Amino acid sequence: MTAVQHAPPAGRPAPAPGRPPARRRGAARPWRTPAPPPTGVARLLPHTVAGRVRALTALAAVLLVAMLAVSWWAIANAREGVRVIGQDAGPQVVATGDLYFQLTDMDAQLANALLIGGAAGDGRTQALARYDENRQKAGTALLKAAKLADETTEDNTARDVLDALGRYEYLAGRALLLDEQSQHASGPPSDKVIDLYRQATDLMKLDVLPKAYNLTLDNGTLVRHTYEDKRSAVLAGRTWIMVTGVALLAVLLGFQLYLARRFRRLLNVPLALATLGTLALLLAGATMLSGQAGHLRKAKEEGFDSILALSRTRAISNSAAADETRFLLDPGRADAYEQVYLSKSQTVLYLKAGNLTEYNQAVQSNLAFEPGRAKFLGFLGTEANRPTESDKRRAQLADALGKALKDYQKVQANDSQMRVLVHGGQREQAVAGRSASAADFTEYDRSLQALARVHQTAFDEAVKDGDDGTSGWYAVLPIAGVVIAALVFVGVRPRLAEYRWSK
Repeated sequence: MTAVQHAPPAGRPAPAPGRPPARRRGAARPWRTPAPPPTGVARLLPHTVAGRVRALTALAAVLLVAMLAVSWWAIANAREGVRVIGQDAGPQVVATGDLYFQLTDMDAQLANALLIGGAAGDGRTQALARYDENRQKAGTALLKAAKLADETTEDNTARDVLDALGRYEYLAGRALLLDEQSQHASGPPSDKVIDLYRQATDLMKLDVLPKAYNLTLDNGTLVRHTYEDKRSAVLAGRTWIMVTGVALLAVLLGFQLYLARRFRRLLNVPLALATLGTLALLLAGATMLSGQAGHLRKAKEEGFDSILALSRTRAISNSAAADETRFLLDPGRADAYEQVYLSKSQTVLYLKAGNLTEYNQAVQSNLAFEPGRAKFLGFLGTEANRPTESDKRRAQLADALGKALKDYQKVQANDSQMRVLVHGGQREQAVAGRSASAADFTEYDRSLQALARVHQTAFDEAVKDGDDGTSGWYAVLPIAGVVIAALVFVGVRPRLAEYRWSK
């Protein structure tokens, strides 16, 4: 069968041979399927190159501001900690810590004056002069303590100490006047004088001294809390500087890679400089804050704590020496004073002993030590085992403490000899030998002061280093922030302009 070719309808041309027929108007075109709209967090992200560049710039700016703000806050805490510990509360607490020594020495000199009586020489005059000197210093320390008090209880304690001290001075004055009128020779005074002295010394030991010690503890708490809070803040600031700094570095490096890939630039020099500046600021800030935390620790633990502890050691040692005088002054309480002397001595340097004879034998045996490995305890044992970073200062402390221990052995040997004389019925010889033993005790007290000066030097150095460590940083931070921000802006602006012209 032959195929019949139909002619096209009238008015429509026939298709050319070998060409496909034209598509009818209105017929569907094969379009690509449009991408679905973003959902969730993706909706918040920029979808254009310019938007991404602006977003990264804004993120870098926010992280830079956060890093600068955290640095400023941490530096402010470091400066405040150094100010309180080194220049404000710390020195005042040390002054109030000396209050305990001045009060005990007042009572000791009163006992010395009553024991010396009308004996030849100027011993009584010297004792009374020292009593008056300590009375004035105690009044000054109480005024400092009252100024330092930030709570009602502390202020009331200072006022109570001042009131009790006034009553003590009244009783002491009556005892001295009555003793002077009796014109007794050296040795125990009359019963009336002893009765007045008992009232005075009981008031000192049971009322004045405990309140004075509580006052020192309360004020020391202020320093301890300041140290703990500010050092923790400095360390926390260092951590947050590292967090924000590392995040900023990551953003700047990512920004660099994005621009290199999108704009075909191998290196954006301003962004590279901003990255290096951020790295330098991060390392310098973290190093500085680590140093500040170390200066605070050194000022508190190697300086302030030791100075306060040695002040307490001097006060207890002086009070123990006064108990020796009371032992001679008041035979009716001799056994009590002997036991109290042993207790105070073991507080200063603890060695296991049941009585003063055993204690003196233990002290005279061997007090050699290696720093950090002392076999004895007490205040001096704590001092011997106190850690110190500097080898030079460790050697200085070992020498000074070794000298104090040798002098302490002399003090205990003199005490033992005095008690042997008293128990042997030679009280007058024991009283006469007090001048020589007093000279040895003065040398021991000077050794404690020399030891405290070593810690005072460490304290002063730490405070100075703390002050110098943050010097200039309040100017460095804003300048560094402006420079880094300007570099980021200079690095980004041409890329945005290039994108706009390409559009």
